Amino acid sequence: MIEIDRPAPPRALAPAKLRILETADLLFYDEGIRAVGVDRLISASSVTKATFYKHYGSKDRLIVDYVDHRHRVAVDELADLVERHDDPEEVLRAVQAGITTAISSPDFRGCPFINAASEFFDPDHPVRRAVVAHRDWYVAVLEQLLRAVGHPLAGDAADDLMLARDGAMAGGYAGDPVAASAALARAFDRALADAHR
Repeated sequence: MIEIDRPAPPRALAPAKLRILETADLLFYDEGIRAVGVDRLISASSVTKATFYKHYGSKDRLIVDYVDHRHRVAVDELADLVERHDDPEEVLRAVQAGITTAISSPDFRGCPFINAASEFFDPDHPVRRAVVAHRDWYVAVLEQLLRAVGHPLAGDAADDLMLARDGAMAGGYAGDPVAASAALARAFDRALADAHR
């Protein structure tokens, strides 16, 4: 079975810094990163401007911390799935179920990583690099799981599942979550059927 290395826990954040990050996590995801200004973050976090700049220095630094926070949450969720299931096929099905549950949630606004990437077009921007690092990690985990179930082309299948996930999340937000979830299920069914041939 595979193991997922959890990132080292971040240092305990000062209460005000944590409050700013938690506020950014909600507002950036719900409304968009560029749509939420520093003054709004300060007001919604109930901190002073001096406190905001003391902890983050700039909005860009907060945005990178937001993407990193989302990555840590994703790593923990996937590591928990791996620890709960002995069978890699069960883990893959749990991943599928998790995506389906997210898509059907009333507060779902699409993939936070794709959303962040869409707002930062420069591939060298720290936010874009953080998104790419997350996506590379996710595909690598899918590849490990597919290899563990015996897929003959685990890397290609992992790319296919990542693309299916992206499409399901975009389609589930902009269109019909039921249809998006059904399409995602077919992609997982195909990948697992190929592994058992």
